[in-house]
Amino acid sequence: MRWLAALMKDVVQSLGIWLFALSGHAAETTESTQSSAGLPRIYAGDSPQWLAGDHHIHSRYSVGWDNDTDPPTPILGGDAIYPIAMNAIMARRHGIDWMVTTDHGGPNHSQVHLNHAYPELLESRKAVPEVIQFLGMEFDTPAADHTSLIFPQTDAEIQNLAEIEAKFNSREPWPADPLKNTPRQMLSALVAMKELPAPPLLIAHHPSRSASALGKFGKTTPSEMRSWNDLAPKIAIGMEGAPGHQAIAQSRARFEPSKLSQFLGESRPRGIYGSALGGYPTMGGFDQMTAVVGGFWDSMLREGRRWWITANSDSHTHWSDGGADFWPGEYSKTYVYALKTPASIFAALRAGRIFVVTGDLISSLDFKVSTANRIASIGQSLTVQKGEDVNIHIEIVEPTLPNAAGFSPKVRRVDLIRGDVQSAISEADHDALPRATVEKRFELSERRKRGEPVTMSLTVKNIQKSFYIRLRGTNTDEKEPVEDPDGEDPWRDLWFYSNPIFVEIEKVEA
Repeated sequence: MRWLAALMKDVVQSLGIWLFALSGHAAETTESTQSSAGLPRIYAGDSPQWLAGDHHIHSRYSVGWDNDTDPPTPILGGDAIYPIAMNAIMARRHGIDWMVTTDHGGPNHSQVHLNHAYPELLESRKAVPEVIQFLGMEFDTPAADHTSLIFPQTDAEIQNLAEIEAKFNSREPWPADPLKNTPRQMLSALVAMKELPAPPLLIAHHPSRSASALGKFGKTTPSEMRSWNDLAPKIAIGMEGAPGHQAIAQSRARFEPSKLSQFLGESRPRGIYGSALGGYPTMGGFDQMTAVVGGFWDSMLREGRRWWITANSDSHTHWSDGGADFWPGEYSKTYVYALKTPASIFAALRAGRIFVVTGDLISSLDFKVSTANRIASIGQSLTVQKGEDVNIHIEIVEPTLPNAAGFSPKVRRVDLIRGDVQSAISEADHDALPRATVEKRFELSERRKRGEPVTMSLTVKNIQKSFYIRLRGTNTDEKEPVEDPDGEDPWRDLWFYSNPIFVEIEKVEA
C-alpha cells in the first residue's frame, strides 16, 4: 500500500496551498458571518439550534480498482476526485455545520481507510474547524444496497470502522466470498456494531434506487430494513429520504455529450433513479419510500418505529467538473437540532431531531405538539390521556438571501400528515398504510417577507388513539409529488420534510 505515501506527505505538510491549487471553486479563505446561501453561521453555545449537515460525501479515497493485479490495486480518485478538506471547504461555503466522509469500500479497502483516508480526515478537521467532520463509509451492505455508516468521534473511531469494514463489508474480501453477502452476515454485522463501546449509526442509502416500479423494490427491501431495526433500533435508525446525484440536468446542459450521459442514456435525471439502475424515478427529488403518503415510511411509523429520514449530496464530482453532483449543502441539507458539538449532533441524529430540505426552501422549523402542561417536538413523543385535546404549532422561516442557484423560493403550501400508531404487522414486506392521510393543507400567502416566521396551528380534539404527525412543504402547486421527468430543473421543484412527532395514549393499569 505504497501508492499514496509521497502524495500524503505533501498533503499533510502543505494542505492549504495544495487544496487551493486544485480548484478555483474554493476562493474563500476566511469565515464570514453568513454563508453564500444566506444562512446564519452557528457556533457552539448554551442552547441547541438547527445545524445544517450532509451525512454522505465521497472523497478521492472512493478509489477505482486496477483489476489486472492480484489483489486489485486501488486507484486514487477513481470514483470521486476531491480531497477531504476540499469537500469541507465547499461544505462550509454552502452553509454546512457538520458532515460525514463516506467513501466506498472494495478489496482490502479497510487498509485505505486506516492508513490514508483517516490521516487526511484528521488534517481536514484542523484545516476547516468550523465544520464538524465525522468518520463514516458507504457500507457495501450484505444482501442489500448501500448504507451510510457513521461513527461518533472517539479515540477509537478508525479502529472501529476498519474492524467493521474488514469483517463485514461485502466487497472487502479478496477473492470475493459469497458468504460475506448474505442476510445473516448483515445481522452479524449489526451485532458487532452493538458490542462496540461507541456504536455507529446506519442509514439506508438510496433505498429504492433499484426499484423497477412503484412498490416494486430492488436490492433493499422493507423486510430487510425491519430486520435491521428489530435487531439494532439505536443503530439502524432510518433511510435516506432525498438521494444525492440531483445535478444531472446541469451536467448534461454543460457537457452533453459526456461519458455520464452516455452511461445514463435517456434515464430520468435526479438521483440516478431512472432506467440505468432501476426504472422508477424520484418524486419531487425524494425516494418513493418517503414521498408516497401511506407508503413504506408511514407503514414503519404506524408500528411505532423511530424510523427517521435524511438527505445528502452523495457528492463524488461536482457537475461543473463533469459529474452528477452538487457540493455538500449546495442543494440538499439535513438539519439537526443540537449544540454545535460532535456528541450533541450525533445524539440528535439518533433521536430523530431532524428535518430535511432541498434548495434552501426553509432554514428553520418549529414543529411541536402540546397540552396544557406537556410539550413534544420533532423526534419526540407526547403522552396524553384519552379524550384530551392537543395543540399543534408550526413555524417556518425562509432564508433571507438567494440559494446557490440565485433563486429565492417561497413555500406555497405546508401539509400536515397523520397516521394511527397500532400494533406491529405480521408481514415483514408490508409497505403501505392506506389510513395515513393529509390532515390539513396550509396554503400560504405570497404577501410576506423572506426571513420572517410564518406560523400555522391546529387543534386535534378528543384524542382516542395513539398517532403520529409529520410535515412536508413545497414551492410547487403539486398536491402530491409526482414522478420527476427527464431534464427537470431541480431548483424549481423543492420540498422539505420533517421527521414525526408521536402522540401516545397513556396506558391505564387495571
